[in-house]
Amino acid sequence: MSEPTEEQQKVRVVVADDQAAVREPLAAVLGLSGDIEVVAAAADGTEVLTAVAAGPVDVVLMDLRMPVMDGIETTRRLSEQYPQVAVVVLTTFADDDSILGALGAGARGYLTKNAGRQDISRAIRAAAAGQSVLDREVQDRLLASARSTNTKASAPGPALPEDLTPREREVLALIGQGLPNRGIAERLFISEATVKTHINNLFAKAGIRDRAAAVRRAIEAGLA
Repeated sequence: MSEPTEEQQKVRVVVADDQAAVREPLAAVLGLSGDIEVVAAAADGTEVLTAVAAGPVDVVLMDLRMPVMDGIETTRRLSEQYPQVAVVVLTTFADDDSILGALGAGARGYLTKNAGRQDISRAIRAAAAGQSVLDREVQDRLLASARSTNTKASAPGPALPEDLTPREREVLALIGQGLPNRGIAERLFISEATVKTHINNLFAKAGIRDRAAAVRRAIEAGLA
């Protein structure tokens, strides 16, 4: 990858993991990317908050199980104190409590440690651009959890806004099926940029905060 131009500012990242054997190699590998700069490495949540306060930071690559302050609590505090900083979770845990806890706290992405360097770099860039990225395994579990919750619910969820366009409904349905932006673009024969525009519009109209909420709304509406 070529070095970014002066106009293309690097994405400034804090790598957080309590294990030095994971944290240090990961920081070194990410540092090889021309458009990503690792500005700090942290062993727990308090070190993350210190690094972000010293800033500037665009993205925190966050482990969940850390001493002193875990990843979910750290994510919650970042969302409250530094909402401009995106969190991408990178963890070995893909259980419902971890996924929903992290996304509910404000994480913009969730990857398992099976993800490769390119997947992690792509998620960091996407998060810095305001997009959500979920690992396929995470999407599948989120879908299963949402469907189970919807089946047990005694009342239907909120109706979708009437001003959603047919294309926005299509996009929401595909999100509900677990497709990433690239998969939606391929399915609808449109560009990823157009997919992002549709997602931003439908999120604004429907009051949807993130991709996890979009999955739930799609299932509640019978689109997935």
